[in-house]
Amino acid sequence: MGARSSRNTTQNNRSDGHLLEYFRNTFVRGGGGTNPPPPSGLTATGGVISDYTDGPAVYRAHIFTSTGTFSVTAPGGYGDTVEYLVVAGGGAGGSVGGGGAGGFRTNVAGYPAVGAAFPVSAGPTSYAVIVGAGAAGFGAPSSGVVANSGSVSVFDNGGPNPISSAGGGGGGHVPGSNGAAGGSGGGGGTPNPPFAGGAGTNYPGPTQQGFPGGSGSTTQYTSGGGGGAGAVGGTATPTQSGPGGAGYPIAIETATAKTYAGGGAGGAQNIGKAAGAGGDGGGGGGGAWNATWGLGGSPGGQPGAPGGSLSTSPPFSAGSSPTADGWGGDGGTSTGGGGGGMGATVIRSGSGGSGIVVVRYQIGSLTAAAKATGGLISYASGKTIHQFLSSGTFTVTNPGLSSVDYLVVAGGGGGGVGGSRGGGGGGAGGFRAGTGFPVSTSPGSYTITVGGGGSGGISGQVTSKGSNSVFDTITSTGGGGGGSESGADGQSGGSGGGGSGATIGFNAGSGNTPPTSPPQGNNGGAGQLLNASNAAGGGGGGANSAGGASSTGNAGNGGAGTSSSITGISITRAGGGGGSVSSGTSGTGGAGGGGNGGNTTGTNGEANTGGGAGGGAGTPGGASGGSGIVIIAYPS
Repeated sequence: MGARSSRNTTQNNRSDGHLLEYFRNTFVRGGGGTNPPPPSGLTATGGVISDYTDGPAVYRAHIFTSTGTFSVTAPGGYGDTVEYLVVAGGGAGGSVGGGGAGGFRTNVAGYPAVGAAFPVSAGPTSYAVIVGAGAAGFGAPSSGVVANSGSVSVFDNGGPNPISSAGGGGGGHVPGSNGAAGGSGGGGGTPNPPFAGGAGTNYPGPTQQGFPGGSGSTTQYTSGGGGGAGAVGGTATPTQSGPGGAGYPIAIETATAKTYAGGGAGGAQNIGKAAGAGGDGGGGGGGAWNATWGLGGSPGGQPGAPGGSLSTSPPFSAGSSPTADGWGGDGGTSTGGGGGGMGATVIRSGSGGSGIVVVRYQIGSLTAAAKATGGLISYASGKTIHQFLSSGTFTVTNPGLSSVDYLVVAGGGGGGVGGSRGGGGGGAGGFRAGTGFPVSTSPGSYTITVGGGGSGGISGQVTSKGSNSVFDTITSTGGGGGGSESGADGQSGGSGGGGSGATIGFNAGSGNTPPTSPPQGNNGGAGQLLNASNAAGGGGGGANSAGGASSTGNAGNGGAGTSSSITGISITRAGGGGGSVSSGTSGTGGAGGGGNGGNTTGTNGEANTGGGAGGGAGTPGGASGGSGIVIIAYPS
């Protein structure tokens, strides 16, 4: 009878008269009999796990916010195919035009440009996952410089045609230039003639990943918005820059839809003009000079910022100022959102948001009943685990839950920029872990804040610290930014940023600031002047060790992070960023998500690790720190 598994039949030929239903190769006894358990799904590892129900189906999603591996070790009873979402890194804003969103590809039924089925081997087989970085923003552009485009994201099926999404296109400039093509295109620059937005990948067509950017205006200075996965970027009017194109919502991480890949907004300049708002799906808001800056798109897109106030810790509120310059807002972490454009040649453009890859398949049932809500819920080693990759609320629903274990990691510091000299690596976000934290159904709800990574330095500007992460009364402090040319000492924080090597060599930032017991991080390493034309930055501190000091010809390495097995698997987080040197050996990032320093541009800290960013030398914009994470666990 196994040969009939592809259809439903009924039989009534047994002497006891009971009705037997044959359904998918399984007998179900009528008249009060016990139904057999549902089949299991694949056995696989990789990423952050989320188990959830959506209607009658139960799913397991593997969520990759940084590069990793999806490994299949055993087949399941629901077939050999998986569903995916692959979103690339967003493009940076230009001096005016908004950055385009990263390309958006999925094979979930009912969505535009649905991709082909993705069969997986019964294993053991591993599939490479690459999560594209968002493009770094930059200061005032030089002639001919084009805004950076985001990096590709890939889910590799091991064959000739891996699932690859293109990075978002960079925004256009003033004096005028077109937006760059990409997954979604960047917004056009200004003034006359109106410069066009960049093209979206495979637009129009059945394999479309995103939409074009909008055009700039004929009047100084309003510009086009970057395209999004769901809509074209807005075209500028003489008084209003274009908003970022909307992203696309999809329910794949959980049963609740989330919007990804929104375009960055165009920036604006001069009285009576306004920047655009970032597109839903993490698009950054437009910056402004002597004009109104714009709001960012949900989730996580930052508004344009009043850069002239010398504030260094986003997020900021939208608003306007008759005197303040403004920078473009960053795209949301792990959304692929485009960065907002600057208000002409002022502080800096917004960086694109990092991408994401999600792999999902059906499973038979949840292995336990959660005693609380909030975050991404999974079950391992007899524990129920809630992982918060972004801010939310942990709500106790079972009065039997009286205490929990926790891990709270703050955002890592941005990488310093040294011009022709070495910038310091960003310090890791503070790392705090504990057991037996009391909870109850009264009050029941506990606020969770997941800190963002600090923005990279810009020549003439101080690097941003990472933002704090919070679980109720437990606060981990954001990592200190790496020392730059103008703010040469590394900043203090959860772990301290490395010092710059500019001019005379500068001190590192202190870790564990403010003090906690046990400590949450370590000091950064000192920078060093090597000679009149070359200097090396120190490494950012990590949760487990201090950042390395620079030495002759070498920048300092980032300090190592600390491991935790709260999820049932040992994972290291909160590594410091490596320092940089323009001529010599730049530092490597510390284990646990720290970015590498570079002879030109450093690399970003990994998302949801709290890793510090690598320092840069001779680059107009530094790398960004990795966002933090909050994890709560208790016996199932």
